[in-house]
Amino acid sequence: MSSQAHSDAQLTIVERALSAAGAAFISAVIVNPLDVAKTRLQAQAAGVPYHDVYQIHPSFQTNTVLNNIKCTTPAYKGTIDVLYKVTRQEGFTRLWRGTNASLALAMPSVGIYMPCYDIFRNFMEEYTTQNSPDLTPYVPLVAGSLARSLACISCYPVELARTRMQAFRVTQGAKPPGVWKTLLGVINPDKGTSILQNLHRYRFWWTGLGAQLSRDVPYSAICWSTLEPIRKKLLGFVGEEANATTVLGANFSAGFIAGTLASAATCPLDVAKTRRQIEKDPERALKMTTRTTLLEIWRDGGLRGLFTGIAPRVGRAGPSVGIVVSFYEVVKYALNDRHSTSS
Repeated sequence: MSSQAHSDAQLTIVERALSAAGAAFISAVIVNPLDVAKTRLQAQAAGVPYHDVYQIHPSFQTNTVLNNIKCTTPAYKGTIDVLYKVTRQEGFTRLWRGTNASLALAMPSVGIYMPCYDIFRNFMEEYTTQNSPDLTPYVPLVAGSLARSLACISCYPVELARTRMQAFRVTQGAKPPGVWKTLLGVINPDKGTSILQNLHRYRFWWTGLGAQLSRDVPYSAICWSTLEPIRKKLLGFVGEEANATTVLGANFSAGFIAGTLASAATCPLDVAKTRRQIEKDPERALKMTTRTTLLEIWRDGGLRGLFTGIAPRVGRAGPSVGIVVSFYEVVKYALNDRHSTSS
């Protein structure tokens, strides 16, 4: 078993989950404005109109119908332009639109993701070291993919709500819908329908799950397979003299580099995920696939369309991964130190 696995052995699943939840809380609050910018740019590319009086409306549909709509508000021209216009037209606090959904998503999601990654990685490293040493370098890739898939499926409806909350513009002074009202707007239950029919509608809360997994699984695979060797090399420089500061620095640096590379590589899949999640036509939403969505994006905007919002996505992901991983590992380091002292 690796030294890292040994250092994690004393931690309970609750301690791991709390460490991850704390990291997710800090990250979600800090990077939310960039998340809003990325989603607005991608939604605009999908055809969302930004009229001065625009409100969220159930009849909204993407694609060719919206291509003919003339907007009275100039289009967003880039990340800084989004941040400026959202602040001026909707209010400064709208830069944190969807933060409650981000927190509702990030804390349980990362609380599942990070501990499961640790557990999967430690188990796989122990097994491959004893039986197939040649496969050990691939452990972070597999462990990250499995852990992310589990977290993604468990918390997906909140992810859907967050994307919709961030994508649509609400005029200044109007009260935007929260997570629950946004989710109810997805299924739009009719009081006259039967309970069975309404339950059937709840499947729309998982609309675009395939696109989410198509983005998150390769993202996690790239991220962890990049992060682990960088982290081990940086920590190797300090050896046994590691302390909280060096653990923080090594993990933040490795996380920042890995998050930046993974987010850039998977940007087209993120654009497809956003487009599928903001689709309001139920029939079309059920027929859309990641492949057809990517082809549609390519047809409408070419290579530039596939990388819409890459600047805020990369600007968000690098610091976010760095914050989450470094905070998580520092808290684990402190808990391990406390366990060692008390034993």
